[in-house]
Amino acid sequence: MPELLVTLAGIADPVRPFERTAGDEVQGLVEDPRQVADLVVHALRERRWWIGIGAGVVEGPLPDTTRAGRGPAYVYAREAVERAKSEPQPVCVRAEDTGPAEDAETALWLLAGLLSRRTGAGWEAVDAMADGGTQRSAAAGLGITAQAMSSRLAVAGWTEERRGRTLAAHLLAACDPEQKNH
Repeated sequence: MPELLVTLAGIADPVRPFERTAGDEVQGLVEDPRQVADLVVHALRERRWWIGIGAGVVEGPLPDTTRAGRGPAYVYAREAVERAKSEPQPVCVRAEDTGPAEDAETALWLLAGLLSRRTGAGWEAVDAMADGGTQRSAAAGLGITAQAMSSRLAVAGWTEERRGRTLAAHLLAACDPEQKNH
């Protein structure tokens, strides 16, 4: 659990930080749908978490801690995490408007399916590209040829993951009436 909190803290700039709420559950408040998609990818990588995303209103004023928050977004997140425990992929989305929520959930399920098939070598190649360098420099860092790096990234679905994250973020934004106006 502590390692998940450390990982999540390094990925996003949350409105309220992630914290342990009960048992093996963590909760955070994130406004940027791109960061939500990034957080989901990192949680999916460990293959041991159920992820519930609630999109909607958070009652103000915001409390000091995430667990003290209230509003429909929190209710939707609870419903989503409970539902994730019985779905084909361990991530669910809930919002007032069920159409966009289902679309976002579908994109995240497809992304989850892709990531669940990624090998250790695939993760190593994707991680080597995380700093935004070239494939050639990443390959040199791994001690492999540029051709081998290209092959690893293709098998790992690196391009598909990047596009899937973007799609999921757009669909998550459509779930939240506040985001639709920005």
